[in-house]
Amino acid sequence: MTQTIILGNIITMDEKRPFAKAALVKNGVFAYIGSAEEAKRFAAPDAQVLDYGDNYIYPGFLESHCHGHLAGDRLIGQANLMQAGFTNYPKYREIIKEYIAKNPQRTFYLAAGWVENDEYVTKAYLDEICSDKPLFMHTGGGHSMLLNTKALEWAGIDAAYAKRMGYDLVHVDEHGEPDGYICEAPVFEIVPKLPTTLEDAKNYLLAWQNLALQSGFTAVADAGAEVVCPLSPRAYYELEQEGKLKLRTYAYMYVTDNIDSPKAEIARIAAQRAEMSGEYFHIIGAKAYLDGVTEAHTGWQNQDYLDQPGYHGVERFNDHDKMVELIVEANKEGMSVHVHSEGGGATHFMLGCIEDAEKITGNLDQRNVLAHLHFVTDEDIRRMAATGSIPAVAPLWSIGAPGVYEQEVAYVGQELTNQAYPIKSFFDAGANVVFHSDYPVSPMMNVKYSIYTAEKRAYPKEVLNGQTFTRNIKEAITREQSLRAMTINVARQWHQEHRMGSIEFGKIANMTVFDCDFLHDDIEKVAQANVIATIVDGEEVYKA
Repeated sequence: MTQTIILGNIITMDEKRPFAKAALVKNGVFAYIGSAEEAKRFAAPDAQVLDYGDNYIYPGFLESHCHGHLAGDRLIGQANLMQAGFTNYPKYREIIKEYIAKNPQRTFYLAAGWVENDEYVTKAYLDEICSDKPLFMHTGGGHSMLLNTKALEWAGIDAAYAKRMGYDLVHVDEHGEPDGYICEAPVFEIVPKLPTTLEDAKNYLLAWQNLALQSGFTAVADAGAEVVCPLSPRAYYELEQEGKLKLRTYAYMYVTDNIDSPKAEIARIAAQRAEMSGEYFHIIGAKAYLDGVTEAHTGWQNQDYLDQPGYHGVERFNDHDKMVELIVEANKEGMSVHVHSEGGGATHFMLGCIEDAEKITGNLDQRNVLAHLHFVTDEDIRRMAATGSIPAVAPLWSIGAPGVYEQEVAYVGQELTNQAYPIKSFFDAGANVVFHSDYPVSPMMNVKYSIYTAEKRAYPKEVLNGQTFTRNIKEAITREQSLRAMTINVARQWHQEHRMGSIEFGKIANMTVFDCDFLHDDIEKVAQANVIATIVDGEEVYKA
């Protein structure tokens, strides 16, 4: 029996014993939490000791919504445009050219992290960079893409395809020919078809795992595990069989828009769960996209876009009866439904579906998840709590960033823009609030900045070159609420609160060590905090 004594300032997130100085781990689970003297008395003489001194030990941090394969691909398999900052087309060109020069063997090129603005670019922009191979430029958010001429040919995107999909999703020139810009459904059709091997997928997931562990996360939810690559679930499964998977991953499997047979789709997911789920990769539900994103005019709003009267965004999965059936069938399998719900219209639709499904199932504790929640009405915040639904919110998105703020005002108006990204209201309503980063769709998956922005509704000065932009400060929350939203509340989202999310007897010994007291230190010190170590199953898997 392996035994480890953990010493330090332990913040347990256990209401009955919130603080301790030591924990004893036996075979990967907590066997004692309390004083150092007692932990040593209960331990075997040869127990390992991990002494973190005056540093602070937390339950392993949990990420409620991210994309593992995409994260790894962007880390090692693509040209990273995020390093250019906000929209910078000349810099994008330099980054892509450099990537192509370093990777002449590739049969196609993918660049990701493009941030759109009012300057409209077409396939000609990419043809100037690369005309002999397919080149795809993916937005950071993942809902829009620009293709060069060769990529359009490879994907079979022609005038007939554009007419069939609709010109909101496939933009065309004055002759009716695709100009290279696509969004939503066509993007989600193309990305999984990009050539990727099983070994590629494994390498991407291992690169992602390293980043997550180094960032202090010990378990994550992959929101649409095969949305980017159909091989990803198999890659997760084989990595676990090979003993290489340490980052516990709770997966929601991708469901296409208005799927023909929700019952058959849940049966497919249940079969995948039976075949591939284990301790470190476990399938827990279905993931659907209700809409897109406001910045691309594809978020499903409760009202028309100010700059496009008569148009309120893209309704992706908008069949009420099919969504109700999806929820009901998932419930029969002990699973939940996790949706991308960015605009207020999408959230209102989903809550209506959940309410009708609950009338059938009688289950008020299915823990269906609505992620992003850019704009939400007070009524729907109350409905979220009443239905037992999980609001996955993003404090890192809550600030009024320059450029982004003005864009939102132009699209939905200043009053709604100033009410964006509620958090406190969900807590006040009694909902089980969880934080998410949506990494790598967003460039940061960061514990300290999540705590900072949740309290200040602004970034630390060093993030935006000394500038601060505060928005909707009435939605600020406490440090303890932030910690819960990254630990025990996320465990509850996965129906895993009996196994993780707090440092308690019998739970999995996952911990993260920081050089900062997130509950009591000055908030500016919080912004400077560093990860000291990450512990999984009682073993150090990362040490700074």
